[in-house]
Amino acid sequence: MRKLLSPLFILAIAASAFSCGNIGLSKAEAEEFSQKQFESQMALMKDSLTSQWQDSILVNGQDSMRFSYFVYGEKPESGRSLYISLHGGGSAPDTLNDRQWSNQKRLWKPVEGVYFVPRSPTNTWNMWHQGYMDGFVAKTIAGAMLFEDVDPNKVYVMGYSAGGDGVYQLAPRLSDHWAAATMMAGHPGDAQIMSLRNLPFSIYMGGLDEPYNRNGLARQWGHNLDSLENNDPGGFVHDVHIFEDLAHWMEKRDTIAMPWMATFTRNPLPHKVIWVQDDVLRDRFYWLEVPVELARQNSVVAAEYSEGKVEILQADPVAVIVGLNDKMMNLDRPVTVVKDGKVIFRGKVTRSKENISESLKNRLDPELVFPVRLKIEADEVTVL
Repeated sequence: MRKLLSPLFILAIAASAFSCGNIGLSKAEAEEFSQKQFESQMALMKDSLTSQWQDSILVNGQDSMRFSYFVYGEKPESGRSLYISLHGGGSAPDTLNDRQWSNQKRLWKPVEGVYFVPRSPTNTWNMWHQGYMDGFVAKTIAGAMLFEDVDPNKVYVMGYSAGGDGVYQLAPRLSDHWAAATMMAGHPGDAQIMSLRNLPFSIYMGGLDEPYNRNGLARQWGHNLDSLENNDPGGFVHDVHIFEDLAHWMEKRDTIAMPWMATFTRNPLPHKVIWVQDDVLRDRFYWLEVPVELARQNSVVAAEYSEGKVEILQADPVAVIVGLNDKMMNLDRPVTVVKDGKVIFRGKVTRSKENISESLKNRLDPELVFPVRLKIEADEVTVL
């Protein structure tokens, strides 16, 4: 005769199952799943990128970008460096920009690394900082990782003249992609200097380069970066060179930028982040997210973390998402969230496969995978 289970025992089993379901992944399980998901997504990317890479032309929606690259030096154990070098030209005939592209291929030569020279997708003054560039940068880095074994923590961006305009814009907007950046003979436009907090940034300018006040603005940016670094130790590392006797062409004195950049490795998880939205909106920046429908130009999110604690220093959007992983803090211990100087959350968090998959959904970066995500809306915190 089969023994019937009591209702209380059945409830106990159900409660136990529910509790186990809420435990989430262990640190080891999260790391294993992250690695497998990343490798799976990169395999899919390889399938779609192989022909584009072989044909030296990347496709991003309706836009395409031709490129050439050259490989120098012995490959380090951790992987090669990648230097993305943006040519000058701009709002000019196709033939002029083609010549500028050809010239850029010969302009610099790293001791070690992949020297990647794209041909701008368009012939406009803002050719390097239109919205299509974010996707092209992501594809360039993924392709370089897949086909040339590039280390994603050693990716650098540099550019001359109109390419310098692009660096002024792309360096802060995509600063979570770069290890360092160098702007040469360009104009900043409306670039967001505060987003450079964690990106070593260098400026090279001829003191006689007067058109559009390029020289004056380079000096002003240098002074502003000095002030920012003095007031925020550890942030806004920079190097500024104004060659007073030179105009727009700097006679290759700027070649010292490459060894300077090579001394830096990207920190993908800086303890403090300042994010000012550009006119090309993003939904992710280092370990911060903003729901895309809430992203607005010039809005600011600033936050920092330490062991077991996240503090929101400023949040213009009504909702912000914070990603956490075990490189940032011990996620087996309670996490505290502080906003406006007061504790709004203290408790256990759970690692999940869903959060890992979401991290890799639009950004194939092995360093920016977050098994824990906290949504902060007003003074409410939701563990996603």
